[in-house]
Amino acid sequence: MKYFVHESSYIDEGVKIGDGTKIWHFTHVLGGASIGANCSLGQNVSIGNNVIIGNGVKIQNNVSVYEGVELEDYVFCGPSMVFTNDLTPRSKYPKGQEGYLRTKVKEGASIGANATIVCGHTIGRWAMIASGAVVTKDVPDHALMVGVPAQQIGWVCECGKTLSKAYTCPECGITYGQLAGGWDGI
Repeated sequence: MKYFVHESSYIDEGVKIGDGTKIWHFTHVLGGASIGANCSLGQNVSIGNNVIIGNGVKIQNNVSVYEGVELEDYVFCGPSMVFTNDLTPRSKYPKGQEGYLRTKVKEGASIGANATIVCGHTIGRWAMIASGAVVTKDVPDHALMVGVPAQQIGWVCECGKTLSKAYTCPECGITYGQLAGGWDGI
């Protein structure tokens, strides 16, 4: 085995785990899930059936990634942040996986502690969701989102620093320009 699973955790049948991944205390990964290489799943994490997690993903303590959620490479999920997968849940009238709305978190996006991502939306590449924010719509690449409901207040670099009004990173000096389909360094 080229990955680590703490003895208190449960990994169901049919799970794929990449090399170098570490799964810590009291975590449960359900069947059909796929976890990439070099990921870190903190304490008390739950990964739902058929969830896809890319490489280099960090999921902090007390996060549940429900069926219908996909995390691309290098996504960061802060402590106790929340995903949903059903807009109108009823215990008496379960919809099953056919009723789940898909949520995609694209490469490098970060979601702060205690943030909530309402299902059916896409978080763009390298976007930054502030702690406690509630995302109720799609988020553009490199967007900085804060508040309830989350509103965009700026742009962030791939390194995480807020961009200047000239769309330049004060840390690494990259200048960004708006291109078709999103933001990219130029």
